[in-house]
Amino acid sequence: MSEATPVQIELEGIAQEYPKPDGSGMLRVVDSIDLSLTPGITMLLGPSGCGKSTILRMMGGVRPLGVKTPTEGTVTIDGQPCDGPHDDAVMVFQRYANRPDLSVRENVAFPFRLKLWRDKVPESEQKSRVDDILREVGLADKAELRPHQLSGGQNQRVALARALVLRPRILLMDEPFGALDAQTREEMQALLSDLIADHPCLAVFVTHDVTEALLLGDRVLVLSTQPARVADDFTIDEPRPRSTLWLRSTGARALEERILDQLHA
Repeated sequence: MSEATPVQIELEGIAQEYPKPDGSGMLRVVDSIDLSLTPGITMLLGPSGCGKSTILRMMGGVRPLGVKTPTEGTVTIDGQPCDGPHDDAVMVFQRYANRPDLSVRENVAFPFRLKLWRDKVPESEQKSRVDDILREVGLADKAELRPHQLSGGQNQRVALARALVLRPRILLMDEPFGALDAQTREEMQALLSDLIADHPCLAVFVTHDVTEALLLGDRVLVLSTQPARVADDFTIDEPRPRSTLWLRSTGARALEERILDQLHA
């Protein structure tokens, strides 16, 4: 598949069941999901525990041990079955998992220690990529510090940089800004918008925050309660970055009500 070809993820007839804790049978958490995803930022919302993270992990081929995933249906990337961790997919979590014994630079460069990325990216290019992404996320002057010397927002910048230094075709984010204070969260949203503009990819972003979905999303998917189905699916045409003035507009407020109606339902 040529790098110039836009990546595509297809979920067809996806269902997921897990054994009930009391052993009385199976609990269906996801049911009858059909999705076709293309480059841009897709925001994934839904009630707590509805299966958002389960679906996100499926898209990257992350499979829990001892559980058939998905129970039904297929996940394909560029038309090929995604049955395990996919080379084109990188994940970012709320817990940024930076290694405390490594500097900022070493944390960002860490993926190049792994054979897959060491072989994919020439050694001569690895340092320049790390330098470039540190500058883009505003951490060039913090490159030699350790994670404990950084704020929460700066640590999340390290995690984003570590993902984007790989120039992934698929970026999967599980509430990456959920633990940040309001001001830092706004700064990170603006940063992510700029980074995705500079490094286009297929991004899927799980959030509980309706405003965050409206600020960042090209497309918004709202899931129902368990077993999760797609309750709503719409696009946002307003170009990013989106202002607080736009958020107060009639159109944006209508979209907010549309999302809230589904979540409350």
